[in-house]
Amino acid sequence: MEHASKRDTMAPSGTIPGNGGVNAPSAARVDWVDYAKGICIVMVVMMHSVLGVELAAGETGFMHVAVAFAKPFRMPDFFLISGLFLSLVIDRDWRTYLDRKVVHFAYFYVVWVTIQFGFKAPAFAAETSWREVGLLYLESFIEPFGTLWFIYLLPVFFVVTKLTRRVPPLAIWLIAAALETARIATGWTAIDEFCARFVYFYSGYLFAPYVFALSDRARSHPGPALAALATWALINAGLVAYGASEWKVVSLVLGFAGACAIITMGTLLARAQWLNFFRFCGEHSIVIYLAFFLPMAATRTLLLRTGVIPDIGTVSLIVTIAGVLGSLAIWQAALRLGADFLFERPDAFWIAPKKAGVRLQAAE
Repeated sequence: MEHASKRDTMAPSGTIPGNGGVNAPSAARVDWVDYAKGICIVMVVMMHSVLGVELAAGETGFMHVAVAFAKPFRMPDFFLISGLFLSLVIDRDWRTYLDRKVVHFAYFYVVWVTIQFGFKAPAFAAETSWREVGLLYLESFIEPFGTLWFIYLLPVFFVVTKLTRRVPPLAIWLIAAALETARIATGWTAIDEFCARFVYFYSGYLFAPYVFALSDRARSHPGPALAALATWALINAGLVAYGASEWKVVSLVLGFAGACAIITMGTLLARAQWLNFFRFCGEHSIVIYLAFFLPMAATRTLLLRTGVIPDIGTVSLIVTIAGVLGSLAIWQAALRLGADFLFERPDAFWIAPKKAGVRLQAAE
């Protein structure tokens, strides 16, 4: 089973399409991208919430089924979307590229790993010593800490893709697919997750025109799209229940199929303008990703210790909702209290000039 501290999170959204050939709105955010990201970030919070509650309680609840259903595609979709708009910026000079794609995420990793570690340090110290706690903190810059592995790994994907852009794309894709099916397990998160996820990120970059074409087709033909979604849901659920979703090659196929399903679902929701809460969550997916651990953990501890709600599934659902809404509340409170640095990179941490009026936030 996937650990609650790994294999789940966010991607930057954009405003225009990937490698050409298929057009998308250039003056506003791409609506279905935000819906798709919103669905996935909620599933990420749900995974951490449900598995955390079940681990602490020593039993499972009805929410476990939803977590298992989403496992094959939860992260593939995020990473695929992360690569969609890369072709627009990959040929920038290295200084600007590193500023936008490496320093940006490194800043938020340092800030939030320090915050997360601060909350957990007393418990670590009680089990070992403060010296060991200090070493653990330093180790978090080599071994990604807790839920933050995504923004640790994403800059690596950006750099590797730029470094290999002169290599035949098919060769890179085949190597990435082989790494996913090889099930590399070194014990080091960055290495293992790179091998497991790079194929999806690179596919987003390489096949962006086809992704936008899929979205356009779903928007134009909602009936067949809904039928395809229903078929996918049945197949995905069946393979998960049977245990086949973990098989080599099958997991790769399910990852791409699930990513296509979420893209289709996001497109249909955007077309109907339903469930705008998911769109809002998608627009602020990394804000949720960075901050959800605190309201999630606090709510879980409160509910399990008081026992006011005996059903573990219901507790898991409440903790999930608290994680999403609580993170957005923390973001708003930070902005109102002048703690913008938690979600917006200060000027001092830019290594390349900003364009006039540009403000890159964690959510971007």
